[in-house]
Amino acid sequence: MSFATILKGATAAFALAVATPAWAEVKIALDTPPSMEASGTYVWAHTFAEYLNANGIEAVEYERGALGDEAERLDQVSQGLLEVSMSDVKQAGALDGTVFGLFLPYFFADSAEVDKALTKGGMLDRINAGTTPKGVRVANVVYVGGPAGIFTTNTPVNKIADMADLRMRALDEAQIAIFKAWGSQGTIVSWGEVPNAMQTGVADGYLNPPFVPLLFGHTGFIKHFTDAAIVPSSRIAIFSEDWYQGLSDADRKIVDDGAAAANKANRDWLAGQDAVLSKLEEAGVAVVRMDDAARAEFREASKPVWAALPLPEGGLDAWTTAIGK
Repeated sequence: MSFATILKGATAAFALAVATPAWAEVKIALDTPPSMEASGTYVWAHTFAEYLNANGIEAVEYERGALGDEAERLDQVSQGLLEVSMSDVKQAGALDGTVFGLFLPYFFADSAEVDKALTKGGMLDRINAGTTPKGVRVANVVYVGGPAGIFTTNTPVNKIADMADLRMRALDEAQIAIFKAWGSQGTIVSWGEVPNAMQTGVADGYLNPPFVPLLFGHTGFIKHFTDAAIVPSSRIAIFSEDWYQGLSDADRKIVDDGAAAANKANRDWLAGQDAVLSKLEEAGVAVVRMDDAARAEFREASKPVWAALPLPEGGLDAWTTAIGK
């Protein structure tokens, strides 16, 4: 075999290697059971996967927990080992605290105001300016249901004074600060331990969007829901920045268009979530529809928490400007 033939073969092999994506499939890590009816993040993930598959990019959904916990998935995304993950806001906050603005209690009027801040207000670009250098691109905020409210096992909450004798399950220190501001107590409990904590009295309730007890089978011990509309309930869809930047222009357009389709599907799904309150009642959960006066008490008590959240310097002002307040 001549040197020219060897060189020609090596050149062809190199060209093929360059032309072939490093990924055989786009892995999408789910964070809930696969329910198009009950899970907003699954609506986003499945719509995105279907769009990619329909346009020549193989995408595969991996069930919740199959690719690791929240921290493990974030690490995999940042290293380029996992292309897409439906993740919690807290994990991205470890990379850039700007995203913690999504947790500001009684700051946003509704999800439309969050979207305004993210897009017209430039907050999604601001978040990504902090996260993409660390290997993670926030594709968008994904709504998981109606605004977060107060679930309790035994005591209905009609006004802020009703929180005084409750010990609430907290996701983290930020939620503990919220409970303290409301005159209550918080105790950090991992999600897997929530049923045991509620049934043994370690915790008396939690904050979550209305669909959560239905999706996770908690209606056996959760008996009250207060529609307090604390904050739009959201998680995030994150991309590996290495993967995203490594796409061809044509494939990146497919991914961007797929994300846009997933965003629309998620927002359309959210518009129908008012029916969840009736489903809670059908499942034996009593619903308190909080009046404006009671909600105003919660909002006023929550304001000190805004400054306590781990936002970077100027972060609160940036969110305030982005929603036009």
